[in-house]
Amino acid sequence: MAFPHLQQPSFLLELQTIFPWLVESIFGSLDGVLVGWNLRCLQGRVSPVEYSIAMEFLDPGGPMMKLVYKLQAEDYKFDFPVSYLPGPVKASIQERVLPDSPLYHNKVQFPPPGGLGLNLALSPFEYYLFFFALSLITQKPLPGALHIRTSDCAYFILVDRYLSWFLPTEGNVLPLLSSSPGAPSPSPAPRTPAMPFASYGLHHTSLLKRHISHQTSVNADPASHEIWRSETLLQVFVEMWLHHYSLEMYQKMQSPHAKEPFMPTEEHVLVVRLLLKHLHAFSHSLKAEQLSPSAHSHAASPLEEFKRAAVPRFVQQKLYLFLQHCFGHWPLDASFRAVLEMWLSYLQPWRYAPEKQAQSSDYQARCVSERWAPFVQENLLMYTKLFVGFLSRALRTDLVSPKNALMVFRVAKVFAQPNLAEMIQKGEQLFLEPELVIPHRQHRLLAAPPFTSSFLSSWPPAVTDNSFKVKSHVYGLEGQDCKYTPMFGPEVRTLVLRLAQLITQAKQTAKCLSDQCGESAAARPFLSWLGFCPTDTNGSYAANDLDELGQDSVRKTDEYLEKALEYLCQMFRLSEAQLAQLTLALGTTQDENGKKQLPDCIVGEDGLILTPLGRYQIINGLRKFDIEYQGDAELQPIRSYEIASLVRLLFRLSSAINCRFAGQMAALCSRADFLGSFCRYHLTEPGLADRHLLSPVQRGRTASHAQGPRLSLRFLGSYRTLLSLLLAFFVASLFCIGPLPCTLLLVLGYLLYAVAMTLLTERGKLHHL
Repeated sequence: MAFPHLQQPSFLLELQTIFPWLVESIFGSLDGVLVGWNLRCLQGRVSPVEYSIAMEFLDPGGPMMKLVYKLQAEDYKFDFPVSYLPGPVKASIQERVLPDSPLYHNKVQFPPPGGLGLNLALSPFEYYLFFFALSLITQKPLPGALHIRTSDCAYFILVDRYLSWFLPTEGNVLPLLSSSPGAPSPSPAPRTPAMPFASYGLHHTSLLKRHISHQTSVNADPASHEIWRSETLLQVFVEMWLHHYSLEMYQKMQSPHAKEPFMPTEEHVLVVRLLLKHLHAFSHSLKAEQLSPSAHSHAASPLEEFKRAAVPRFVQQKLYLFLQHCFGHWPLDASFRAVLEMWLSYLQPWRYAPEKQAQSSDYQARCVSERWAPFVQENLLMYTKLFVGFLSRALRTDLVSPKNALMVFRVAKVFAQPNLAEMIQKGEQLFLEPELVIPHRQHRLLAAPPFTSSFLSSWPPAVTDNSFKVKSHVYGLEGQDCKYTPMFGPEVRTLVLRLAQLITQAKQTAKCLSDQCGESAAARPFLSWLGFCPTDTNGSYAANDLDELGQDSVRKTDEYLEKALEYLCQMFRLSEAQLAQLTLALGTTQDENGKKQLPDCIVGEDGLILTPLGRYQIINGLRKFDIEYQGDAELQPIRSYEIASLVRLLFRLSSAINCRFAGQMAALCSRADFLGSFCRYHLTEPGLADRHLLSPVQRGRTASHAQGPRLSLRFLGSYRTLLSLLLAFFVASLFCIGPLPCTLLLVLGYLLYAVAMTLLTERGKLHHL
């Protein structure tokens, strides 16, 4: 009691000892063996008590963060293995090259003699955020959590809270948090003196030293201390979630033999989208007077400068490579919707800006303000290059699927917003204009500014030349030798025309599938359910999700595709005459009966040969061959609606009867009277003489395999036939009719039906003659 101040050092030493264990217990181990609290699967509606405790403890103003700040004030350091960092960062450090982010400056520790590997000396706040961010990647969700909504999980909600707290949209300072009631606020994170790392891309071993010591702050201005948490949080999230690809790795990945370095999950993409939405709200929360050129002077607060530089400085390049990889390697299925929405969220910062101007009309409400022209121009590749990437994906997907049709509609709707296409076109003009020899441009590098330990100390003054800014953006993301394909040039226009043609085809296919489903349901006779009519044993049907979703799905698909086509025509100024001409040229017209034509093919020596267009039509379900079984009906594979053992037994019985009475059956079928017609109706396969083979290769073999009249009892092996017979016996028992009289009545009824069908069949043959 007399010396409470002497107890604090030992108390802090205990906190320092248990801190790494506590962080690993919460977020799991870096190798994924320890799951920790499994925040990615923790939901309030499933485990309300555990959820409430975890959220309260890990809240940005909660006990865990107070512990972090207490340790931060004492300048403790914790080792973090370099081997668990994203691939490009790990490779750069292992090659003794300083990574391009100030997050790693003066933190790398070389292993002592006999040591295991490189480590980073991180502050408590950095160490906590490293584990928190990496748990999204290292911790695999449990098998039972596959159907959990990401937005309902504790991890997703914590990310949202951290971003709202550390990237505020109102005010010029962050919320201050004291380590204990009545105690002074913790001191800011140690910062290193300004040092220009102009040669960070070279092998410079002097930049990586094991010496870690307490450094004084760059600025004496207390306001600069207020943003260190925001700066650290943003850098950690971007590095851990987005920095999995470098420009060199991206260029190597264009090879078809390249190995997949890292593939994000759908949950990963959803969290990144949340980050982008917060960043837009944070970066564009500057007031009108802060947006003026004079606001870039020394009077601007550090937080205001950070808001201007956050996206172009830390996010843009890594996000571009991340999206490029997803567009090129994500599976061609509906899960791509997550990547698509993340991309569209980045392209529309006006949706998340806190201050929205009042609009006087619906058109103005949808029109993109000229205020956003600099953002569009300085993110030109995000719009144009990725739009071309989406076109290449859309041309390889089944647009008849409502989910794929919705994705095409979403992209077309976003890009068709009034004034956006004009802004993109203006940005392309600025990039393609010839470079003039101007003295102040001669010594500039078209690349990102040099990185230092604090971005505020070396961020260059704003460049007012719009053309130069666009060129800097393109060359910085793609390299000096990039080949730019204009979004409104002839090459992309050709792709858009192809997409428009496929949209038209997909609409026709959806309508045909809908008509076929309706016709097949209406044409199924009632007697077929009783087993008296021959069933379709070919088992062919139109395989598409429209069969499962019904007519409402057809309507949605048609609406999405219709609006997407309308938006594309607005963007690229396509006329109806152009669409009609292209549609006719590519053979999308229907035949005179209103049915789909065969896939595009040519006639070769061995029959029909598919062209590349025909293969594309089959893959995307636009056209198909009418495939039907043309072999021996008795030798078809056993169907799911048949009893396998009974079908085999009936086949042996039929074969024995046909072998024993083959001569008699042939003689009966050759008669010209009614008895011959009756036998031919039952003992010959219907339509066998009229059947045509689609493959000419088999024509020579058909004659040798022609068979005479025979009896087929396979229909008795069907569940439906047996169920119908049992139902008939059950109904007969209700009327006090025994099994034997019921059997006689069934036989008599069938004989009358067979006589009628025989007469109708013979009359039809005479009519054709």
